[in-house]
Amino acid sequence: MKIAHIVDSMEVGGAEMLVSQMCHLQREYGHEPCVYAVGPLGALGERMRSEGFSVHPNVGSHLLDSIRNFFHIFKSSRPDVVHLHNPTPTIYAAMAARMAGVPSVVSTRHSLVAPPRNIVMEVKYAFAARFCDWIAGICDATTNNLKDANIAPARKITRVYNGALPVVRTPREQWPPKDGFTLIYVGRLEPVKNHALLLNAFRSALSSKPSLRLWMVGDGSERKSLENLAVELGIAPEVTFWGQQLEVAPFFSAADGFVMSSRSEGLPMSLLQAFSLGLPAIVTDVGGMAEVVRLAKGGLTVSATDSSEMAAAILHLADSSGEREQFSMSAEAAFHAHFTLQAMVEAYSNLYRNTTRALRVPKMGRPEGPA
Repeated sequence: MKIAHIVDSMEVGGAEMLVSQMCHLQREYGHEPCVYAVGPLGALGERMRSEGFSVHPNVGSHLLDSIRNFFHIFKSSRPDVVHLHNPTPTIYAAMAARMAGVPSVVSTRHSLVAPPRNIVMEVKYAFAARFCDWIAGICDATTNNLKDANIAPARKITRVYNGALPVVRTPREQWPPKDGFTLIYVGRLEPVKNHALLLNAFRSALSSKPSLRLWMVGDGSERKSLENLAVELGIAPEVTFWGQQLEVAPFFSAADGFVMSSRSEGLPMSLLQAFSLGLPAIVTDVGGMAEVVRLAKGGLTVSATDSSEMAAAILHLADSSGEREQFSMSAEAAFHAHFTLQAMVEAYSNLYRNTTRALRVPKMGRPEGPA
């Protein structure tokens, strides 16, 4: 199959990393994946190009421009599948894909339709969803959220759990310098991630256990203000901001636990990566990450508004070696049972083939799987 993935950009982020991993496995399975970005190429896009993938950035500067450009792209390249990731790519490319006669059009929502809703965005997305065969939520929380929001007919909405490649543990000599019990956050530094709660909780926990350490791996608009907050709270020596990292395995390998404090969240790739190494997690009780931590029995969930509750969870995890070991075994087992990249890619392959138009195409109608 020729599969065109449409994304916002190929900067480093969870959805973008997922698309990159999907493309690698789809190529291994004998498909022809490529990527089109509404926005910039980004570091991840540059790496994919170096690996031999076709990645096309800056497809359109506004809605009508993008629809016209995508129509011509799809008409000339004739993909079997257009896989849209998140609202803007769906709004910009779903109608163009249908007009160009693409047999299978799938949209994945990687995050919740969370209040306060962007009404204009969601109305546009609801219109674009009419041109999609399937709308995939990445966990039960996102799938039920889409149904409750009445964005698309319930018959079109389905769940495909996010999957990820397991992180390969790196040798100790490749780890970043480390001392003390170390928690790791991996992701964007943006307001929705609620990092002020995390830093305040960490300060409270640190007062009881001075050997705690916190690693912030990622970048974003909030980085400078968060670095300043760490200084104001007197925890800057114990908090390390590592910036954007394409290779996160050394950081995950060295860490003792994973933490995420988001106000709204789908199912972050970084949580699945942590579970693949058996890292126990502390997450706020929102969206798919809380759902998955409970399913996996892989850690603790806490309030998204109470820093004292997160501080208590940090101390509990650091001081309870027996429970931490049980969380670790359960998390790794759940990853291999539910959240592998292979399981996700095969689930999407079934969606790609299971449309009225795709079933008329012989090469898409027969079973496909690992090479």
